[in-house]
Amino acid sequence: MANLGTRIYTRFRGRLVGKDADGRCYYEARTPNRTGGGEKRHERWVIYHRGEDASAVPPEWWGWLHHMEAAPLPESARQPWQQPWQPNQTGTAGAYHPPGSDCRGGQRASTTSDYEAWYPEG
Repeated sequence: MANLGTRIYTRFRGRLVGKDADGRCYYEARTPNRTGGGEKRHERWVIYHRGEDASAVPPEWWGWLHHMEAAPLPESARQPWQQPWQPNQTGTAGAYHPPGSDCRGGQRASTTSDYEAWYPEG
């Protein structure tokens, strides 16, 4: 959720480019700004929902937001092998825990790469 300053800035300087499937709004400045390299380009930003972080931006919009794409990738251009976007799961019950992780009991099946520790005789 945008604060008052961001809402005012967006109202007077921004142009709505589009919305993603979850309803986040993406804006571009109406006039280009000069960047550190000297070229002019339009500033781009997103208005997040309350409590979201930057990992909430889906890949269709991430490239556009970071000036890697001229336009956001349309949903119809997604390939069948691409999985639907989901936010960062770190710290949640949905986080990935590999076999042998303490979160999965700390036990894993033995493999050929396992070794036996060497102990000196005596």
